[in-house]
Amino acid sequence: MFLRSISIRGFKSFANKSVIKLEPGVTTIVGPNGSGKSNIVDAVLWVLGEQRPKSLRGSTMQDIIFSGSNIKQSLGLAEVTLRLDNNDGAIPIEYNEITITRRAYRSGENEYFLNNTPCRLLDIQEMLSDSGLGREMYSVISQGKLDNILNCKPEARRQLIEGTAGVLKHKERKKRALRKLIATDKNIVRISDILSEI
Repeated sequence: MFLRSISIRGFKSFANKSVIKLEPGVTTIVGPNGSGKSNIVDAVLWVLGEQRPKSLRGSTMQDIIFSGSNIKQSLGLAEVTLRLDNNDGAIPIEYNEITITRRAYRSGENEYFLNNTPCRLLDIQEMLSDSGLGREMYSVISQGKLDNILNCKPEARRQLIEGTAGVLKHKERKKRALRKLIATDKNIVRISDILSEI
């Protein structure tokens, strides 16, 4: 599996649609300070489901939407699309090419698409969990994160190792199942109370 292209529109400094095509191997993006190199990494993290504005070097999620300049008006949405080559079957679905898209509007709404079909973030995270690609998998390391990884506490290092080994996926599933069981127990208690009242 490899990343074929990144399409960015309205995300941070990318006012116009920009498509970055990649080939297998090492790709390097160079440019002067302030040219938007870090914004490309942020775009990849964001489309994979990053929810914390601080991780994207912003104070709110609206900061990721192009806010305008002297020559260009602000935009109402940000959109990023990753196109992945899956010919090796690293992601266990029948498609040889996978597109993952995320859109955010100034109103705060987010939309996710998998091969142009609306889906939930959870669907994308579940699909990518076995491939090693994801916002918590450390397959994408953004600016300043490497120093944090090298100097992290043992608990954080354990989480890093579990994420890399693919254990986090199962822990998250367990947490979701436990939350559902607790909610079901509360519903059963409430139903018992109502039945005794009746």
